[in-house]
This record gives sequence, C-alpha cells and structure tokens, in this order.
Amino acid sequence: MSYTDDSVLAKLSALSEASDSIVSVAQWIMFHRRHADRTVQLWLQRLKDSPSSKRLNLIYLANEVAQQTKARHREDFVVAFSPIIAEAVATAYKGAPTDVQQRILRVVEVWRDRGVFEKPILDAVDTRVHEINLTRGTAKTGLSGSIFGSPSIPAELAPLTTPQQTVMKLLLGMKSASNAANQEYNKLLGPDSTAPPAPVYAARLSGLLRNLAQAEGAVEKCVNARRELVNALQKVLDTNRDALLSEEDQLETFVRRRMEVEDKKTEVERAIMAGLPDDEPYLSRNDPHGQSAPELDRPEVEELTPPPMEPEVPDQSGPAEQLSSLNVTDEATTPESHAQDIDMHSGLGAPYRSMPTAVNGSKKRKLDDDNDFPDFGEDDGIDADVAEMLRRDSGGS
Repeated sequence: MSYTDDSVLAKLSALSEASDSIVSVAQWIMFHRRHADRTVQLWLQRLKDSPSSKRLNLIYLANEVAQQTKARHREDFVVAFSPIIAEAVATAYKGAPTDVQQRILRVVEVWRDRGVFEKPILDAVDTRVHEINLTRGTAKTGLSGSIFGSPSIPAELAPLTTPQQTVMKLLLGMKSASNAANQEYNKLLGPDSTAPPAPVYAARLSGLLRNLAQAEGAVEKCVNARRELVNALQKVLDTNRDALLSEEDQLETFVRRRMEVEDKKTEVERAIMAGLPDDEPYLSRNDPHGQSAPELDRPEVEELTPPPMEPEVPDQSGPAEQLSSLNVTDEATTPESHAQDIDMHSGLGAPYRSMPTAVNGSKKRKLDDDNDFPDFGEDDGIDADVAEMLRRDSGGS
C-alpha cells in the first residue's frame, strides 16, 4: 500500500488493543519513515477525534514506534513526536477512566526510564497532567515514585512556575525547527552534499532560508523566555542569599553562647568537685564575659567567745610574805605614782593594812589573838579621849 493520508488514517482506524495489531501498524509506519512528520500530524489528529477507549491504543502505537526507532538509532519519529507528545498525552489522559490513566502514566514512566524522550519533554508531560489533576481537584502519584505535576509549590518558588513552563513549551518547538533546519542545511551545504541543477538548487535554497528563519525565530523566543526565567531565578537567589547571611549570623551567635554555657557548666562542676560552699559566687552575674568581680573585704567582727580565764588560786602565804610582796610592789612603783597615790588616799585611812582574802571569796579582817578589836596600827591618829576609853574597857574586861 502506497503512502497517502487516507492510507495512514485507515491504518490508525483499524488499530486495536491486540499486540499484533500494534506491531504491524508500527512496522508499516516505520517503513515510511521519510514521512515521519506527516504521519505524526495525522496520528495526533486521529487521537483527538477518537473516543477515550481508542486513545490508549494510539498511545501504545506511539510508544512502539518511538522505542523501536530509538533502539535502531533512527530518531526521525522521536524528533517528530517531541513537539506534540505532551499535548497528545494530555488529550488521552483527560476524561479517561482511572485505570486508563494509570496505564498512560505507566507508558510515560517507561519513556523516562529508557530515555526515549529528553527530560524537558517529559517534564512538559508532567506539567500538563498536573494541570488536569488540579482542575479535577486531585493530584495523582505516578508509578515508581514519580509525581506528575509536583506537589504544592512553595510560595517563594511560585514566580518561577510560569517562566519555566513557557521555556519548556518553547523548547519543544525550537528543537523541532532547529533539527529540520540543520538537516536541510547539511543536505544542501554539507561536506558530502552535491549541487543539483541551478533551478532546483535555487528552490531548495529558498526552502532552506524559510527553515532557517523559522529556527531563528523559535530560538529567539526561547532565549527571551530563558532570560525571564533567569531574572526570576536571580531574584530568588538574592532573597535566599540575604536569608543565608542572616542565618549564618544567628548560627555564630548560638555557637558562641553554647561554648559560653559549656565553660560555665565546666566551672560549676569543678567547683562542686572542689567542695566550695553553695553561696560562693562562681562568676559575676553582671559580667557577660565570665570575669569575676572584685571581692569586697569582710567586716571585722568581735569574737563572741571570751578568752580562757585562769583558775583563781587562794593566797596561802602568811602576813610576812604578803608584806614582803607589798614592799616589792612599792619599790617597783615610781616616785611620781607613789606621790599621786598618797594624795588620792590621804583621806581614806592610809594606816589600814590590807587583809588577806579567804578561799570562799568573802573578805574578813584579821583580829588579834588577844583583843576583840582589829589592829589599826599606831594610836597616833586616834583622839586621846577615845584612847583612854578603850584602855579602860580593855582593863575592866
């Protein structure tokens, strides 16, 4: 069967979920790989016109063709599918039952694991699926732990979402236009190219100019979108850099405080081991650097305990010994002090002699053995009449 649009649409319409049907149609499509771009466009048109139950078969067909050509290092269909595969997967995924959606996600996971399509293309597929899930209010997790449409984006990264999606969409068209322009350029101006006749050559060069202009426009749009993304990234980077400086200052503060507390703890533990009293100040509380404040002098307090007293020994010496001790004391006294004592005791009965103290502490005057009155010494200081009366009384007795 020759290649025509009708023949391609007929093959796609006859496609079933049986593996033999998918393999046979894929072989026919790969045989006409020169028409890869047109075949892919017809495939996308048929996918959009088919009911939900038939779209999964067309996804399986695209998977078979892309993997087989990738394995044979003929990437004509991979290049042709790249710009439209995200839209095709989103069309097949939207409105499909849950089991069909899981099968579609499984196919995308196979593409990711085997590297059939490039990562930006697969990221675009994830974004489209995530948008569909958000519209329905659900977020599904793909197989092998991959999340189609990443979970809730932090508020700080929200400004990056739109520029990134724009770059990813433009990147697909840019790669397709660039590949087409490069292939046409190599055919006409490559080292192995041969120049056709002049009229044909001029027509091909005109077509090459159109392809180059399209590729230039696609790349320019991608460059502008990438610049916007870089500016948004720069803002996020500046914000995080300022936050980093602040957090580093906080880290330094807490490290310093931790070391200070460790030193304090070590000092207190040493004081405990040394047996210092609880009221002994370790460090001054007013000094944040841990230097001890100067200690105040302790006030002088009079001791409450009196000095020990020597036991009182009774005087056992006789009158002669006491008199000799008095004489010794008088001899040691200076003349000036002796004169003062005479003046002070001149009116206090100087002729009296001191009496010894008994053991019990009571003072008694020593009486003469013969007289009932104490010996007051000489009678020079007694009145004559009194002396006469005393003699009479002593004589009568």
